[in-house]
Amino acid sequence: MNGKKAERSIHTYAHVLTDGKDTPAAALATATPPGRSEQRGNVGPSLSAPGPRGCVSMAGQLSAVGIFGDPHSPGAHADWMSVLCPRMWDVPLHLLSIPGSHDTMTYSLNRRPVSQAQSPLLHVLSAALPCVTRPVVLKWSVTQTLDVTRQLDAGMRYLDLRAHMRGGPERNLHFVHMVYTTALVEDTLTEICEWLEQHPREVVILACRNFEGFTKNLHEHLVACIKNIFGDMLCPRGEVPTLRQLWAHGQQVLVSYKDQASVARHRELWPGVPYWWGDRVKAEALIRYLETMKSCGRPGGLFVAGTNLTASLGFVLSHPAQSLATLMLRALPALSAWVCKQRPGPGPPCTNIIAGDFIGADSFVTDVIGLNQKLLWG
Repeated sequence: MNGKKAERSIHTYAHVLTDGKDTPAAALATATPPGRSEQRGNVGPSLSAPGPRGCVSMAGQLSAVGIFGDPHSPGAHADWMSVLCPRMWDVPLHLLSIPGSHDTMTYSLNRRPVSQAQSPLLHVLSAALPCVTRPVVLKWSVTQTLDVTRQLDAGMRYLDLRAHMRGGPERNLHFVHMVYTTALVEDTLTEICEWLEQHPREVVILACRNFEGFTKNLHEHLVACIKNIFGDMLCPRGEVPTLRQLWAHGQQVLVSYKDQASVARHRELWPGVPYWWGDRVKAEALIRYLETMKSCGRPGGLFVAGTNLTASLGFVLSHPAQSLATLMLRALPALSAWVCKQRPGPGPPCTNIIAGDFIGADSFVTDVIGLNQKLLWG
């Protein structure tokens, strides 16, 4: 986004939130989006009026079940965008607080084979000691346990999708994170589209990146699949839209595509959304990295602050009894506290999309969505 566009977005944001009129909480709670006569589904806690100045976290109440998500609260935030305070309908998406999942598709990873992009050492170990190596690799590759529909139901609006063409006679597109998924790309995109049809006021950002082994033809094939599946739901590239603008045009999908040549050929694609990846194994080090990035100022458009930890191959091999899940479980209280201190908006230290691993654990989704209340405080 150039300077003039950024200035206009910030001016619009300031006008929307400081119009000099305090809307009564009761009116905010009962207002509905344009063309919407009633809410559908279980929308969970309303964000239509500002709550207490704080962020309620359940980080101190974690359990072994919590890391895998709470099966007793499906759809807790399935329609959270549609129940935002009406004053937020005119705030561009890059100035809102949006929860996302890192490596969205890893719930469907297969044990074999190891991805071609992994280190030669890992390939040697996988070939020599498959019964030992592959289960360990899988433990450190899985970042999500909820399937894509349950992630959307939980409130995820940024999905991290990493496609790869697996070899073999079928030549199907899969997802990848160290190992390949059983889920196919086309089936997953169709599943997302079907969910959106049931939630017409919700908007998702699909981040397509890390195209392992892709050629121009494969890019064209994937883009064609995206266009065929989502059709008019796709928001074409331009200024970052508001919810009201998207609703008016029946658009629900922004596709971030991290391949400049493909973006140049297709107006339905947006440039890759910047992702602040700390590449740290400890929460304290990751938080220091994120604070350093914030001190440099936020990007002009959509961007992601990743709260995901990363273990090197050396760390994985030296900690065979551990897993990414156990590592995250210990880190969640510190990361949850950091999330609760953030705020969306145009200011240099503000955050936008916050992505995490095991998004069903603790109160991550509620905390990130709840940050939008700070926009109402001025």
